Amino acid sequence: MMASRYTFCAVWSLLFLHVSAQGWSLFDVQPKRQPQEGGLRLVGGDLPSAGRVEVYHDGEWGTVCDDNWEITQAQVVCRQLGFPGAVSATVGGTNGEGSGHIWLDDVSCTGSESSLSTCRFKGWGITDCSHKEDAGVVCESGKSVDSGHTFSLDHSLGLSEELGSLFDSGENCDFSILISDPSDEQFAAQTICAHRLILSLYPQLNITSTTLSVEISQTCHPFVSRFFRYLYTRKIDITLSSAQCLHQLSYMFELKQLKEEVGRVFTMLLPQDKTFHTQVSLYEYGVRTMDLLLQENVLQYLSWNFEFLIITPVWKTISVHMMEALLSRSDLVVLDEAIVLEALQVWLKERKDIISPEKKVDLLKQIRFPMIPVEKLYDFQFNSNIYQSNEAFYSSAFLKAFQFNTLPFSKIWEHFNNTEGYLPRIYTADPWGMVLNYTSISNYGYRYQYHGGFYSSERTRSFTTPVHNSMIFKQQTINWQAQVLLYSGECSNQGFTCNSLPLARLFSYDSQYTSQRTVRFSNRVILTCKTENTVFHVQDFKTGKAEIPTNSSMGLPNPCPDNYFFTFVVRPEYI
Repeated sequence: MMASRYTFCAVWSLLFLHVSAQGWSLFDVQPKRQPQEGGLRLVGGDLPSAGRVEVYHDGEWGTVCDDNWEITQAQVVCRQLGFPGAVSATVGGTNGEGSGHIWLDDVSCTGSESSLSTCRFKGWGITDCSHKEDAGVVCESGKSVDSGHTFSLDHSLGLSEELGSLFDSGENCDFSILISDPSDEQFAAQTICAHRLILSLYPQLNITSTTLSVEISQTCHPFVSRFFRYLYTRKIDITLSSAQCLHQLSYMFELKQLKEEVGRVFTMLLPQDKTFHTQVSLYEYGVRTMDLLLQENVLQYLSWNFEFLIITPVWKTISVHMMEALLSRSDLVVLDEAIVLEALQVWLKERKDIISPEKKVDLLKQIRFPMIPVEKLYDFQFNSNIYQSNEAFYSSAFLKAFQFNTLPFSKIWEHFNNTEGYLPRIYTADPWGMVLNYTSISNYGYRYQYHGGFYSSERTRSFTTPVHNSMIFKQQTINWQAQVLLYSGECSNQGFTCNSLPLARLFSYDSQYTSQRTVRFSNRVILTCKTENTVFHVQDFKTGKAEIPTNSSMGLPNPCPDNYFFTFVVRPEYI
C-alpha cells in the first residue's frame, strides 16, 4: 500500500488554482452586510451560542475585558445577539485570546439595555487589560442539547482506513486547502495539507491546480479538516455542534448525499427551541441550500406544532414562501380550520403595507373554508378586521362553504374539480379529537368505568362523532373505540399479533358508516410530550392499527419516552 501511495505522488501535477467559495456564517439566510457600530459576535466557542465576545467599533472588531464581567452583562450580550438569555459569563480568555483592540473595560449593565455598548464602561479602547482577560458568554439556545452526542455516517467503499491514515499523516502532499474568514481580514488563514489525485475524484471541486481556497466563518474552521477527511474515507462523525458547518460545506462543494444525511441531524434541534426562531431559520437555510429534505422535516414539525407556532412572536415574521408552504399542508395539527384563518389574519395585518392585494387573495385561497364550523364561519363576516377589504373573495368562499354544508357532495362535484379545499387537516377540537393519557396506568391499565354507555379503562375509551363534519351529517353519528396496547398478550387476546409496542387502535363497529362509499376515514394518532407540550410524532392507522415506531425509525426522537399522551383524531373525507 505504501508503494502505491508513492506511485500516486510521483504522477500528480503541480498546477495552481484558486477556487473561491462563498463565505458563510451559521444559518446565514441574508446576504452578508457590513457590521454595524456596536455590533457583537461570538468567536471561538464550540456552539454558535457560546464564545468570546467581540464588539465592532470604528471599523474594527475588538474584545471585552473581563473586569466586572458578570451574568448581568452576559444577559445583555445574549439578548442583543437574539438568544433568549444567558447561561453564564466566562472570563480569563476561556474561548481563546483575541487580537487587536480591547474596546470595552469595566462594563456595568443594569440588565435592561438593548445593546452592550449602551452600558457604562471606561470609554472606547481605554483599558489596562491584556487579551488573557478576554470575556465570553454562554447563551441559551432554547432547551440545552447534548452537543457531545455523535452520529456516525459510513459511505465507504474500500481503502477507507488507509486513505484516512494518509490524510492524517500529511505525507507526500501536493495540494493545499486555504481556509479563511472573508468577514474578518485580521484573522489569519489556515492551511490543510491534501492530495490532488484523491480530491480529483470529486468533479464538483473542479480540481485543476494545487490550491483550493475555502472562505467560511471562523466558527466552522475546526470542522473543515473533518469534512475533507470524509472525501478520503467516506466516513464521518457528526455532532450537533458540527452539523451546521458540515452541512454548509456539503452545500458549497455539492455533496448532495452528505448534505442530506447531515441535514437529518438537524431534526434533533427541532424540539429544542420553544421560540421557534431556530426552526424558522433552519427552514430558510434549507431553502437557501436547496435541501428539500431539510425543508420538509422542518415544515412537518411546524405543521404538527402549528398551534404553538402561531402564538409566538416569530409567527409575524415568517416569509411569504414559508407561509404558502405551511398553508398548503394537510398535516397541520390544529383545533379547527378557523384557527388557521385567524392566524393568517394576524400575519396579514402585520404585512398590510408589504403584501399586494393579489398575494393576499392567493394566501386566503389556501384556507379550507368548507372545513370551518358553520357557526364560526357565520360570525366571521361580522368580527373580521379584513373581511370588508376582501368582501368579494369572502362572499365567493363562504358560498362554497355553505353549499358544502347543505348539499350532497355528488351535487357539488358536478361543478368543482378542485377538491383540496374540501379535505380536512388534523382537527383536534371536540368531537373529532380524544386524548388518552396512557402513562397513568393502574392495575396494568385495567381499571374499568362505565361511561356514556360504554365500558372504558385508562387505556381504552369510547367516543362518538358525526359521520362527517358537514351539517347534512350532523344527526348521523358513529361510535369509536380507542385503545393503547402495551403488552403482547393484549394483542393476542383480541385475535392479532403486535409486531411492536405500544400499539394504538381506533376502530368502529358501525360498519354501515365505515364501509359506505361516500365517506372514508383517514384517522391519525398524535404523540405529545406532557412536560414539553410538543408534538413529536403523528401516525396514520392501517386497518385500525397504528404501530408506534422506535426512536431510530421516527423522524423526530421521542424527547419524553415515559411522559407523553395519545390524541386520537377522526378525519372523515368525502370520496
